Amino acid sequence: MRRIKYACALLLLAIGIVSCKISYSFSGSSVDYTVTKTISISDFPNQAALVSPTLAQRFTEALKDKYIRQTKLQMVTSNGDLDLEGEIIGYATAPMAVKEDAYSSRTKLTLTIRVRFSNRAFPDKDFQQSFSAYREFDANQMLQDVQETLDEELMKEIADQIYNATVADW
Repeated sequence: MRRIKYACALLLLAIGIVSCKISYSFSGSSVDYTVTKTISISDFPNQAALVSPTLAQRFTEALKDKYIRQTKLQMVTSNGDLDLEGEIIGYATAPMAVKEDAYSSRTKLTLTIRVRFSNRAFPDKDFQQSFSAYREFDANQMLQDVQETLDEELMKEIADQIYNATVADW
């Protein structure tokens, strides 16, 4: 009787080990590489009212770099298994934190990017969505003095948002 219980316990353990699948990823990606092997990212043109001359190219490269570094997907020029395209639709400053003398003490810079995502293997995951991020800076500073640093922070944050929405399945 004891042997039968022992054999049953071993059998159940063996079945449990074989049937369980543990999946983990240090990049946060949940891409099924047996189905999805390529990604295409089109240029993101700047259609915002306020234009930073190099923002469109720098953002597109930052987004491509995010996927290259954190997935095993092969970058292709078009018709990837995953496809990202879109445009910069907002790049604006706004006064914030008005002081008692009616002047602003802080200025907010906001970057908004519209994205169209297509997943050829799983079309139900396709979407069109806008992603936005902002940073505040001292109103005594000129935008061009802080622009490069703020742009880098905004681009990184939005690239992270897009990555999470497309392949991280958080």
